[in-house]
Amino acid sequence: MLAPKRVKFRKPQRGKRRGKAWRGSQVAFGSFALKAMEAAWITNRQIESARIAINRYLKRDGKIWIRIFPDKAYTKKPLETRQGSGKGSPEGWVAVVRPGRIMFEVDGVARDAAMEALRLASHKLPIKTKFVERIDLV
Repeated sequence: MLAPKRVKFRKPQRGKRRGKAWRGSQVAFGSFALKAMEAAWITNRQIESARIAINRYLKRDGKIWIRIFPDKAYTKKPLETRQGSGKGSPEGWVAVVRPGRIMFEVDGVARDAAMEALRLASHKLPIKTKFVERIDLV
């Protein structure tokens, strides 16, 4: 499972998800990518599930880059607990994703194969996504 080795704060605040991604919005490593069209918290399990879906389809062909990392802990109170008595304990890890963020990149495979692999990965994610290609500025 993806999780940071260490963090500065154990229980971060929730933060805002408004606005567009101002970093990580260009295809940088591969030729094809999966771009987020909505804002969401993507959990480590969803990222791992999407990665496995891509790998299963491509069968060791090409290379995959995961451009998001779940470095934010989210907390949850135990069931049947009254309100008050502080913040709950850390439950899992999420990556904050805003519209325009490139989440996965693929290279070394045909366009059709990349499109299908990223389509399968998109079904594992809780947001709308878009298949994008690198635009070489030559």
